[in-house]
Amino acid sequence: MSIRLLSASLVLASAGASASVDISGSAGVEARYFFQEAAYQHQDRAQQSLFVEPEFYTEWNDGTDSVLFRPFARVDSADSERSHIDIRELQWLHLADTWETRVGVGKVFWGQTESLHLVDIINQTDGVEGVDGEDKLGQPMINYRTFGDWGTLSAYVLPYFRERTFPGEDGRLRPPLPIDGDAAIYESGAEEHHVDYALRWQKSMGDWEVGLSWFDGTSREPELIAPGVTPDELKDVAPVIGPNGEPVIVPYYAQINQFGVDLLKVQGAWLLKFEGIYRTGQSEDFTAMVAGFERTSVGVFGTQYDLGLLVEYQYDERDDNFFATGQNDIMAGVRWNLNDIDGTEVLAGVIQDLDESDTYSAFIEASSRMTDAWRWRLDGYFFSSNNPTETYYFVRRDDHVQFTLEYFF
Repeated sequence: MSIRLLSASLVLASAGASASVDISGSAGVEARYFFQEAAYQHQDRAQQSLFVEPEFYTEWNDGTDSVLFRPFARVDSADSERSHIDIRELQWLHLADTWETRVGVGKVFWGQTESLHLVDIINQTDGVEGVDGEDKLGQPMINYRTFGDWGTLSAYVLPYFRERTFPGEDGRLRPPLPIDGDAAIYESGAEEHHVDYALRWQKSMGDWEVGLSWFDGTSREPELIAPGVTPDELKDVAPVIGPNGEPVIVPYYAQINQFGVDLLKVQGAWLLKFEGIYRTGQSEDFTAMVAGFERTSVGVFGTQYDLGLLVEYQYDERDDNFFATGQNDIMAGVRWNLNDIDGTEVLAGVIQDLDESDTYSAFIEASSRMTDAWRWRLDGYFFSSNNPTETYYFVRRDDHVQFTLEYFF
């Protein structure tokens, strides 16, 4: 990752600060077990990994300047592509009365909904970390943020593009042919050095939280194609031969414009949520949206527990993109909060394709503390489809559970 200039500026800034460095973070072990034999060769039913994510923080000038450094590393027993190192954050923050700036490598989240984050486009997905797409790679950026009674406006200059990570040939949760991320194709001649821009305005209006966003640059969501194929021919592409003489497919990163809106309304025990986007520049211009609600019952059945019901509808005009799974789907789930001293929470749900009755996915995510320093997490993901044109068909034999034991320091 070509971020030496940004990194050097942050190191110089922190070196000039006569302040102590706070060190914290986490490390842990993770085990995955797949319930079925793999659909493709070279894939194991079990894999283990170790990970560490320390955090270094220092501030000076009475807290108006600070530097945060958060690297991440994982070593995996089965998939060499999942063994990787990344800088999640390395940025200098400067605060003023009505504005702030961030320079370096950062993480930014936009959105309100649970099942999909359509408007969240600044950071690239770390595709080897988890199937839910929640893990993100650090993004080099210059960010200026100003705020007042009129709301908050954030402007971003993104000087370097991060390519999405993909499971390797030995990894599960991939298409029939491995995705060769190193052979990525770009629409822009500048490739990963293309400078991207983004804006976001957000404001609280009574019970409403409103966000409007715009992005211009390299799409974080690639299309899977073969070299030499134009965007108009994406539907009829064939695999190509990789460096090891085996067939592979490659990601294609187009130049896009995306306009987004996200809404959240708090109405008593109800949360009403919406995200919508209009994107141009890929093989087809399209609109996508997700809308729904979450209703929480406090002290359900006379207990200390809180029980939330979640329902969201997903719509996407595309039908031929591997990563567009929510064309006409509905998600229903429950969130169970035990309100105990260990912070035990459980989230479970199912996403049903309304066009294909046998195409669906389901998930369960549970976590709790054992001590102040130790926490366990159990995740399960399940997929079903008999239609070879559906994304879930390619991972139909990848139902698995994942247990994580994490230590915080």
